[in-house]
Amino acid sequence: NAQGKALVGKSVDGHRENSAEADLWLLNSCTVKNPAEDHFRNSIKKAQEGNKKVVLAGCVPQAQPRQDYLKGLSIIGVQQIDRVVEVVEETIKGHSVRLLGQKKDNGKRLGGARLDLPKIRKNPLIEIISINTGCLNACTYCKTKHARGDLASYPIEELVDRAKQSFQEGVCEIWLTSEDTGAYGRDIGTDLPTLLWKLVEAIPEGAMLRLGMTNPPYILEHLEEMAKILNHPRVYAFLHIPVQSASDSVLMDMKREYCVADFKRVVDFLKEKVPGITIATDIICGFPGEMDEDFQETMKLVEQYRFPSLFINQFYPRPGTPAAKMHQVPAAVKKQRTKDLSQLFHSYNPYDHKIGERQRVLVTEESFDSNYYVAHNRFYEQVLVPKDPLLMGKMVEVNIYEAGKHFMKGQPVSDARVYTASITRPLAKGEVSGLTEVSKRHFLLYYTSKRAAVQHHLMSFLQYCC
Repeated sequence: NAQGKALVGKSVDGHRENSAEADLWLLNSCTVKNPAEDHFRNSIKKAQEGNKKVVLAGCVPQAQPRQDYLKGLSIIGVQQIDRVVEVVEETIKGHSVRLLGQKKDNGKRLGGARLDLPKIRKNPLIEIISINTGCLNACTYCKTKHARGDLASYPIEELVDRAKQSFQEGVCEIWLTSEDTGAYGRDIGTDLPTLLWKLVEAIPEGAMLRLGMTNPPYILEHLEEMAKILNHPRVYAFLHIPVQSASDSVLMDMKREYCVADFKRVVDFLKEKVPGITIATDIICGFPGEMDEDFQETMKLVEQYRFPSLFINQFYPRPGTPAAKMHQVPAAVKKQRTKDLSQLFHSYNPYDHKIGERQRVLVTEESFDSNYYVAHNRFYEQVLVPKDPLLMGKMVEVNIYEAGKHFMKGQPVSDARVYTASITRPLAKGEVSGLTEVSKRHFLLYYTSKRAAVQHHLMSFLQYCC
């Protein structure tokens, strides 16, 4: 629009601004839990009370676009984020636009918006690449499947090209994400290890690759290859494998398509073949029908493996899911089980034995309190280092002198070699990714219009949140 104010909290130059001054609010959403949707609904109400134009995005409107509180509002679907400028412009004109369709090529569903679209990275050193959307499961508690649908993978060559382009723009760390990375490629005749080996070839020295979440069933088929990949020096020895419950009867009610023995087999194999690997997992407390003995099995699993990273979720029934129609565990019981599991998790310190170690870490971020820089070691364990600008984006060696529940602190070794992980200067914060030198010259002319400025901020917002 005339002043370029189309995104809550963002202005054309990337600085924070007062949302009350915006002409339009673009509200993204998550449908995993009730509180997230409640917050989304309250934000819509607040926008309407302020007479703001509203565009809705994310999984909530995609899954249930006919809900009463969404009536008359513009919606951009999870696979249509590349058309966000269209929707914003039409909404500002007073029109209601809804783009909820699936992207297809010759009738075959695609992964989503193109990977090579220009965007602005939240962190110029980190590239987040979605390798597929949707999944192959039908978990009874999951609302996300209603929005994201079945598995749709991006071709290997497109993913490798995006990675190469990122490294050419100064990125030193890539995160692969999806609803289930382990299922990658099953719809296009390939698999995750094949993709990973191609990506590893493109990673420069000092840069790192982090894998996203994978469910147990699909990783079981590739354990040997996955262990080799996770041992590669440019791949973090880290894997997020949600177990959700250690009771087979609860897993059956969840329709998780594996048993506890399958999960243990994956973890035990990787721990043996990839020494020191970090295994993160998720647990749902109080799923319908969960008995005390079921929950105690979950407690025993956590006690046995002492996961350094554990995401504990109290069960929330999502409308329209089979689990919402099941016999619910009383709220007080769910709350107590969540508390008990949290207490168990906080009863052990996973990093105390690492004090005194010398580790190589990659520095990529600033800590939330702004007192340290954040680095990660080979096992994607968080290491806080002194806030020295010369360390940012570098692979350095540190001596570990302190450990907490979720972090270690390291002092750089003075005589150690420092690796510059990026093969070129990283983009400046707020600089647009994905432009060639030729297109940059054209873009400089185009960027003078507020439409272009808004477009790239909106694309970055949606790509990061989705």
